[in-house]
Amino acid sequence: MTSPEWSADQSAIMLSAGEASGDLHGGMLCRALRELSPGLRLFGMGGGHMAAAGMEVIVDPTGHAAVGTSEAVGRVPALYRAYRAMGRRLLADRPRALVLIDFPEFNLRLARRARRAGVPVVYFIPPQLWAWRAGRVRQMARRVTRVLAVFPFESPLYERVRVPVTFVGHPLLDVVPLDLTRDEARRRLGADPGHALIGLLPGSRPGEVERLLPPMLEAARRLAAADGRRRFVLGLAPTVAPEQVAAIRSKSAPGVPPINLVSGRTYEVMAAADTLLIASGTATLEAALLGAPMIICYRVSRLTELLARALTRVRWIGLPNLVSGRAVVPELIQGEVTGARLAEEAARLLEDPVAATAQRAAFKDLRARLGEPGVGLRAARAVLDTARAG
Repeated sequence: MTSPEWSADQSAIMLSAGEASGDLHGGMLCRALRELSPGLRLFGMGGGHMAAAGMEVIVDPTGHAAVGTSEAVGRVPALYRAYRAMGRRLLADRPRALVLIDFPEFNLRLARRARRAGVPVVYFIPPQLWAWRAGRVRQMARRVTRVLAVFPFESPLYERVRVPVTFVGHPLLDVVPLDLTRDEARRRLGADPGHALIGLLPGSRPGEVERLLPPMLEAARRLAAADGRRRFVLGLAPTVAPEQVAAIRSKSAPGVPPINLVSGRTYEVMAAADTLLIASGTATLEAALLGAPMIICYRVSRLTELLARALTRVRWIGLPNLVSGRAVVPELIQGEVTGARLAEEAARLLEDPVAATAQRAAFKDLRARLGEPGVGLRAARAVLDTARAG
């Protein structure tokens, strides 16, 4: 895999991921890079997944992610320190390439510094320019050497501004256990196969959980009151403390049914559930790949909402709807996120087989759009090709 003018044993690749999902996909990419070039040195910003895959972690911001403008203000000092640390190492080590993974507010600034230093920049999981801030494509054209697109409709956007782009497929295809069945998932969770199971996935950030879990618990109360055979399971992200869930539950109205709290088994919750109440984000795409009918919900601060309405240019927020190009999954946003509305939409999926079947059929088409497994190796080859080209 090496050429005469470049030895992987004497070179390094720098990577930058700022959130938990980026760390997950970055870990996959690091493993693939090491597989193709065992002597390659990897360093940069990321978390536990990238560290376990052999990357030297300079700084780890992945456990403190925030969504929205006002929500992210408190992170600015820490991210500025991270930027300075990454900039120093970039200039000191002069990697053969810088690989950016999502996290555009931070990573596009780092890309500018890398290009000024003559370091090629590869963007894996690029900013969702098709959704908002279309003007950012000019920044990408100036600062990014190559884009590794994860959605097929991203390629034409970059081709129009002459940014080299390769569609590698979505990295979730290498992460999600696509063969996990409903029966096996229920066996792992200890769930009765004869009961209707409702999964609650309020997000991976504490702020999301604070805003979304209370209406989800109210929806569970209403759904249980309507049918005592319904059971509930809450998938806890590793970035959320069980104590936070307990505190929110203690403030709930009387009558909330027993809810099985599980950690580290999000995919089992998705595959086992008859319907999901789920926070908008990458998890909705994971659930779609596992064929789980769902209701997407989201709440942010009023300031973030106003900015989003001014800047976004898409009709939906949920990835299953965006990728499908139509309203496959119900979306409840801001004031619509109430226990009554969540319970109403969930009851429709539980009681109307046609509604749930329609979602599952759409998810099969969505899965085909995202490419084929082997994303990590395809992305790693593209990174190494860019590094060799210099």
